Amino acid sequence: MKPPTVFLGEMTSLEVEAFLENHRTVIVPIGSTEQHGPHGPLLTDVLVPQEVARRVAPRVGAVVAPPINYALSYPHVGFTGVVHVRIPTFMALVEDLCVSLAAVGFMRVIFLNGHYDNTYAIAYACANAADRMPSGVRAFPVNYWDGMTAAEAGEFFDPATGLHANLGETSAILAINPALVDMDLANAEFPPFPEVTSPGPVHTAFFFSTPGSIHRATQSGTWGDARAATPEFGERYLAVVVESTIRLLEDIEKTFAAMPER
Repeated sequence: MKPPTVFLGEMTSLEVEAFLENHRTVIVPIGSTEQHGPHGPLLTDVLVPQEVARRVAPRVGAVVAPPINYALSYPHVGFTGVVHVRIPTFMALVEDLCVSLAAVGFMRVIFLNGHYDNTYAIAYACANAADRMPSGVRAFPVNYWDGMTAAEAGEFFDPATGLHANLGETSAILAINPALVDMDLANAEFPPFPEVTSPGPVHTAFFFSTPGSIHRATQSGTWGDARAATPEFGERYLAVVVESTIRLLEDIEKTFAAMPER
């Protein structure tokens, strides 16, 4: 007998039909194919949200769609191995996936993102697709770190501890598949940010609007210190983001339900 699975791509069409009898949520992991320092795999930003989605799906009544591996990695241009698509191409793909997954019968399409540069484009694509989907279908992006508390973010994932190929990301990959990380090459590097007086999005202006910005800001592609990464720390990191993602999805549902129809 074929064992059950949470992965849509591993299901038969009959299994999908059976799932849709009771549940209507699909999670689409989405990331990038880009360098993650000298030590991490190019698919880091896909592997982490895919693992988070695998753990979240049974608890929220969802299946996990095949991931989107190619996305908006233009800030990383200059490093070997970076593969990216144009912003309109990426948005068109997300829009068409919204419409197609809705046609299958899903009523909630969650893009679980692992690459920050994708965030706005996913949201805009979901908005563009809204008129092409049946009434009541909701599609939206969630960064897998969005639900973390300030204390959790401070430990795992912020400008001080690093935001790319850092301790948290590297440890997460070690927990998922240690064979993908070369810890002999794990390093520490932080961009040479100047002192600034503005509380506004100075870094966003630099990184989002400038192709090759990460290549300019770092020599190795690492933003943080990956040298102390361990599978144990990665397992703790994954556990935290799984719980925070579930809380966030519950809060999103409450928010949609609280808003009156107009």
